[in-house]
Amino acid sequence: HVELVESGGGSVQAGGSAHLSCVASGFTSSRYCMAWFRQAPGQEREGVGGVDTEGRINYAWYAEGRFTVSLDTAKNTLSLQMNDLKPEDTAVYYCAADYTRTAVQAIGNWDFDYWGKGTQVTISS
Repeated sequence: HVELVESGGGSVQAGGSAHLSCVASGFTSSRYCMAWFRQAPGQEREGVGGVDTEGRINYAWYAEGRFTVSLDTAKNTLSLQMNDLKPEDTAVYYCAADYTRTAVQAIGNWDFDYWGKGTQVTISS
């Protein structure tokens, strides 16, 4: 069983930056994909960006150029650096992992097997 623990987030002013981390434990394979998703109140969950152990990275259109996803495989840690944050980025951000998904599937309506509990990011204008 894979356990994911997110950290970071909090309240940030518009135009500011935030950094999220997700530490994974329990992987039984060296091949996996980790991704960030988010869900705003009253909205469906959406993919933010993901990376797999083959080195592929994929971003949602709104994250391109502002967000950076990175994976430290030695530490099993997924990071999300978010810059130029906007009020519409306010959401609960979730870390997810899956052995069979790829970074391409980090965006869109693909389910992942393992999920963290989420961390709130609130952007004030």
